[in-house]
Amino acid sequence: MPGVSTSHTGWTFITNHARVLAAIADDPNIRIRDIAAHCQLTERAVQRIIADLEQDGYLSHTREGRTNTYRIRADKLLRHPAEAGLPVAALLSLLVQDESDRNSKPIPL
Repeated sequence: MPGVSTSHTGWTFITNHARVLAAIADDPNIRIRDIAAHCQLTERAVQRIIADLEQDGYLSHTREGRTNTYRIRADKLLRHPAEAGLPVAALLSLLVQDESDRNSKPIPL
């Protein structure tokens, strides 16, 4: 990815679980390899994160030939007590841009 540093130290605002979920929300048929590249994670790390999300009911998948189609439970509530009552959809609305938003100018602060 142009302009993206491959090394990082310190903390970040978004967890790897949120990054993987956002990548899936953007493309429900995305391959694990592509999620890993997009999120700058190993394929094994992505597999573990997907397993976590499926185990806790945030995500499910169906297999169609060699392709997985993922389904996110957007109504499922976030886990942390500080976000009590907020559904996954609220988080994804911040992380996933629709096509019209991608070309818009940033909001000045």
